[in-house]
Amino acid sequence: MFCYQCQETVKNEGCTVKGVCGKTEETSNLQDLLIYLLCGMAVCADKAKEKGPLDPKYGRFMMEALFATITNANFDSDRIIGMIREALRLRSELRQACGAAFPAGLHDCAVWDSDNMEEFKKKAAAVGVLSTENEDVRSLRMLLLFGIKGIAAYAEHAAVLGFEDGKIHDFVREALISITEDLSVDEMVAMVLRAGECAVSAMALLDKANTSTYGHPEISKVNIGVRGNPGILISGHDLKDLDELLKQTEGTGVDVYTHGEMLPANSYPAFKKYAHFVGNYGNAWWKQNEEFESFNGPILMTTNCIIPVRDSYKDRIFTTGVVGYPGLKHIPDRSKGGTKDFSEIIELAKKCAPPRELEKGELVAGFAHHQVLALADQVVAAVKSGAVKRFIVMAGCDGRHKSRGYFTDVARELPEDTIILTAGCAKYRYNKLALGDIGGIPRVLDAGQCNDCYSLALIALKLKEVFGLKDINELPISFDIAWYEQKAVAVLLALLYLGVKGIRLGPTLPAFASPNVLKVLVEKFNIKPITDSKTDVEAMVEGR
Repeated sequence: MFCYQCQETVKNEGCTVKGVCGKTEETSNLQDLLIYLLCGMAVCADKAKEKGPLDPKYGRFMMEALFATITNANFDSDRIIGMIREALRLRSELRQACGAAFPAGLHDCAVWDSDNMEEFKKKAAAVGVLSTENEDVRSLRMLLLFGIKGIAAYAEHAAVLGFEDGKIHDFVREALISITEDLSVDEMVAMVLRAGECAVSAMALLDKANTSTYGHPEISKVNIGVRGNPGILISGHDLKDLDELLKQTEGTGVDVYTHGEMLPANSYPAFKKYAHFVGNYGNAWWKQNEEFESFNGPILMTTNCIIPVRDSYKDRIFTTGVVGYPGLKHIPDRSKGGTKDFSEIIELAKKCAPPRELEKGELVAGFAHHQVLALADQVVAAVKSGAVKRFIVMAGCDGRHKSRGYFTDVARELPEDTIILTAGCAKYRYNKLALGDIGGIPRVLDAGQCNDCYSLALIALKLKEVFGLKDINELPISFDIAWYEQKAVAVLLALLYLGVKGIRLGPTLPAFASPNVLKVLVEKFNIKPITDSKTDVEAMVEGR
């Protein structure tokens, strides 16, 4: 195997024996094969589109399959093989629809017997990242691929709620095709920037899906303690799974808690009405082993963020959606117009002890764009009076590296006239610090999940308008971004598309970015690696 799509890849070079995430060589290679087949499917779909409109099912499958290959989503080789078979079936449909001869060479797996897994595995080992020999070409192709994986995740979240955009499907298909073509460096860079534009569209679509369905997040106090009832812990990102779980647990005596990236759900009006929706339990995804043990009740993993599962809670953790892990029970997808059946989880919860308390207190959340813009006059007045000197965007992902303590140190060392804007699980590095407020405005404004970085972009654009500025970079805002996986790559590309420059990125720069590609990003966008907290705080406060 060779995988370097996440920030924790070995020596910041690549995982070659087993993924730091826990992914095996076999699963990694099968995921590479699935991507390879999606490229072939995209070629066929492009030709079929010349004959008439494409059935949206092809785009939907591409989104789901790409999502399944992101970090910490699916560790189950059998599930990936099932997607490989489905990709072959759908590609065959498309070939018949377009009547075109399939190009030989790159996608010659068209002749395979779809039941011959040994042939699959041989081919899988030959089509991975390193099959592109030129380092710079490989780097740009991977930057694009990882970006569209993040886009696919956001598009899939929106599709679950019934919101789709054919233009997103079209771009992802075009991007997959471009990965197989000999494009110039300028053409590849242009595709990467178009991915940023598509990422903005995907996050906007998901924002519309979430807020149209569940209301705009409100400033809310989120309990981080526990009650004496048995509980179910829901982790990941999927709000529809939470919606259905809350409805099915109402009146059962079972409480529901969020974990990790599900914390922002506590701010949505549609969920706050449930008396048995207690609050948030625990911290970021990487602490789940100890926190899942202490929770005592069943856990539902709805999207990526699962890590290797301990035997101590293996019999009470369930997966659903794109999540897969060998040996775990999987809750099947809902039928069209139906709901998922969580009855087995609920019955198990009734037999479990209540969660063990980890901490007490409250967090304040719900500062998405609608809520912050409602406070625009207050925010602008604070800036004009000098009470607020600067905003620091510290959004993104958390992770296990000790170097991520940098973000905690930055939060502590920032002057008291600065406000932190955050989204994603990076917030767990500082959202429980006593940082106070500025004239009633909390010094940490939590916009929500990683996809809610869209909210932060809208807030910045609105402030640019209010202050009558021509360029977003003229605002008193610095970007200090923590990245981990491919959704964070999509967010980064979105910020670059919006014209944001001078972004600090860490804890390390992406291993998949070659020296020449990094040089382009530095020269064009002034991307900077993080250094130490004291140096970076001083620079950001001075607007450097």
